[in-house]
Amino acid sequence: MEDMRAKLFYEQKNGYDLISPQEHGQVEEYAADYMRFLDTSRTEREAVANAIDEAEECGFVPYEPGMELHSGMKIYCSNRGKALMLAVIGRESLANGAVIAGAHVDCPRLDLKQNPLYESDELAFFKTHYYGGIKKYQWVAIPLELHGVVALKSGETVEVTVGRRAGEPRFVITDLLPHLAADQMKKTMAEGITGEGLNIIIGSVPYADEEKDRVKLAVLSILNDCYGITEEDFLSAELCAVPAFDVSEIGFDRSLIGGYGHDDRSCAYAELKAIFSVENPRRTCVCILADKEEIGSEGVTGMQSAAFDTFMEDLCASQGVDLRRCYEKSFCLSADVCNAFDPNFPDVSEKRNDSKINYGMGICKFTGARGKYDTSDASAEVVGYIRKLFAENGVIWQMAELGKVDQGGGGTIAKFMANRNIDTIDAGVPVLSMHAPFEVVAKFDCYMTFKGVLAAYND
Repeated sequence: MEDMRAKLFYEQKNGYDLISPQEHGQVEEYAADYMRFLDTSRTEREAVANAIDEAEECGFVPYEPGMELHSGMKIYCSNRGKALMLAVIGRESLANGAVIAGAHVDCPRLDLKQNPLYESDELAFFKTHYYGGIKKYQWVAIPLELHGVVALKSGETVEVTVGRRAGEPRFVITDLLPHLAADQMKKTMAEGITGEGLNIIIGSVPYADEEKDRVKLAVLSILNDCYGITEEDFLSAELCAVPAFDVSEIGFDRSLIGGYGHDDRSCAYAELKAIFSVENPRRTCVCILADKEEIGSEGVTGMQSAAFDTFMEDLCASQGVDLRRCYEKSFCLSADVCNAFDPNFPDVSEKRNDSKINYGMGICKFTGARGKYDTSDASAEVVGYIRKLFAENGVIWQMAELGKVDQGGGGTIAKFMANRNIDTIDAGVPVLSMHAPFEVVAKFDCYMTFKGVLAAYND
């Protein structure tokens, strides 16, 4: 009976029960590198810039349309500094398809409005417009940093980063003290803090004159001295506030990583490390770091943009291959995070099908909401392919689902890849506190996600 149970039942095991001490060391080494990347990649622009720096160190060169391509060549193409595509040219023709891994590098944040600076009761503030799905109450009473660029009327672009380095000032959105919050506490969590209430305090000392808006003038004077900008320059700026938390190890055993932006930079980094490890593959390997996923993959840098198609069409044209024929033979890992089962909130999860911390890379056959709306729903054959591939390469993985049916839902770039007639499946790192200013992942799951992407590239 025990033999029969072992043969017929499906039983998951904690990943640490399945790896050797040597591989445990590889988990720690990989996690240390990832933490350094995450700590310096607070925006999509910074993540792309850091990725390009590492890519060039690994022999990747900027792609120019019409350049001669050969097997083993490593190229990259930046899309406006906010999205990135990399490729290692394979030995086989693109007529046999490509192996694609796609992640996104944008994260929920607070964007500054285009006319953000105002003074009220001798305090200066920035008005914000939140980006992506957030719980607004999580963004008050925490330290914030300011990141982004300002495009001046002269055509010059000025980079702004305040609060990341030691000794720099930080910012905050104040909350109501509990002594006066009787009415606020009666509201729902969604209503207690409003979108228009997410105003960042940025100064309090007035300029030494007798006119109005003296604190605002003092702040603008500092900004002009540091960056040469005026209030009008905010009209052509992309500035955002992000949590000012350092990435850190979590737990007495240091097995977890806490930080801002695990969704989806944990998967983006796994893709990068995997494609950096590829040498002269059988099929062309492509890595995508997309933008705008958190707001529907719209715009020129999102996955619905023609930028990816143009890049792939150029590669196909260099080999005399039709783009659509390449797509129909290609395979894509939509490398996006999934929710991890949280014992503190068991009621929203379907425990048999949710992913768990330390059980490996999460494979999500479908995302969407309710009756599988807005999802690509990978075929049985694609899931079977992943099972075989990971078994052959020692990748520890698990199936994942986004909570109970009708509880909620979400999406990734998978459906946009599938719409291109590319076999696609979601696969990534399970996350606790997803979309919070401070998310938590397991080192083990991050490493297995890298190992899974690498297995696909090398297949």
